[in-house]
Amino acid sequence: MTDLTAESLRITEIFYSLQGEARESGYPTVFVRLTGCPLRCTYCDSEYAFHGGERMTLAQILQQVQSHPARHVCVSGGEPLAQPNCLPLLTALCDAGYRVSLETGGAMPVEQVDPRVSRVVDLKTPASGEQHRNRMENIDALNERDQVKFVICDRADFDWASFAVDRYRLTERVGEVLFSPSYEQLKPRQLAEWILEAGLPVRMQLQMHKLLWGDIPGV
Repeated sequence: MTDLTAESLRITEIFYSLQGEARESGYPTVFVRLTGCPLRCTYCDSEYAFHGGERMTLAQILQQVQSHPARHVCVSGGEPLAQPNCLPLLTALCDAGYRVSLETGGAMPVEQVDPRVSRVVDLKTPASGEQHRNRMENIDALNERDQVKFVICDRADFDWASFAVDRYRLTERVGEVLFSPSYEQLKPRQLAEWILEAGLPVRMQLQMHKLLWGDIPGV
């Protein structure tokens, strides 16, 4: 049994907002953003989470989460799986009755994540500068509860992602395959047209929270 008072993590922020991406888009959600990340993607929108943060026990995190009315919780970063105690945190949230998703960059192993969690794995495209960090073995561990996301910066990214969808039969393996235009780098309409022209069975998404509040932390 997990000791909620003994195990701790470094937390950048815990906040309540609308989920802006993936399957739970639009739902009121509590976000738990862990500190630290081994990747340095060119389009990163959470560099403020690379350092600092506050050390909190699992009990303290759960208490803050429970202070909000949402039943959805998203654990993100940085790279949340870079902290080993992310795993017991995910289990504790599931045990508390929350619907939990994990946003991970795909460079860390996902096999030991609680099976009740929806793993949103961001496969890094060439323009991210971190394509070589993709841990492709993760794909074998994914199932219909999980989601794979590609952030598309340009046509080369789109072609690479399309090839990956076909090669790994992602639309048959996971519940959602998501293509997202890099914020203020690729026009959403352009990505929409590429998807339609290619006839890809993927879901295009826009970051709702940025459309509503802009590119600022904590919303």
